Amino acid sequence: MAVIKCPSCGTEINVAEKKSGVSGWVVGCLVAVCAIPVAVAIIGILAAIAIPNFVRSREMSQRNACIANMQMIGEAKAQVEAEKSYAPGDVISEQEVSQKLPKGLAGLICHKGGRYTINPAGKEAACSVHGTPSQATKERARPYGSSGGNRSP
Repeated sequence: MAVIKCPSCGTEINVAEKKSGVSGWVVGCLVAVCAIPVAVAIIGILAAIAIPNFVRSREMSQRNACIANMQMIGEAKAQVEAEKSYAPGDVISEQEVSQKLPKGLAGLICHKGGRYTINPAGKEAACSVHGTPSQATKERARPYGSSGGNRSP
C-alpha cells in the first residue's frame, strides 16, 4: 500500500500500488477542482441574464396594478359625477369617491409609494409616481431601454 496525498486538497489516502499511471482518485479530485469554477461561472452568467428580467417584470406588475387602481378611481369618480351632475372642472371630494370604492381610497395602494390624486371632474385620476392611466399605459407600451421620442435612422 502507498499513501497518496491529493495536491489540491491535501487529503491522504491509502491506495494499492500500481506499476505506472496516476491513481484514479487523484484524477477525480483534480476534475472536481476544475469543474467547480466552471459551474460557478455558469450560475453567474444565468443570474446576470435572469435578475434584470425579474426586476423588469416586477416593475411592470407594479405599474399595471397602479393603472388598475387609477381606473377604479376613475369609474368611482364617474359615478359621483353622474349622480351629482358635476360640470367639467368641478372639484370632487375624496370622501365622495372613497364611498364608491369597496375598500375606499385607503384600500388602493401604489406599490412604488405613489399617492393618488382625484383631480377635478373631467380629468383623469393620477398617481404621483406613474402619472395618469393614459401616461402609464404609454410607458407600459414602450420597449425596455427606449427613451421614447422620435428616432432618426
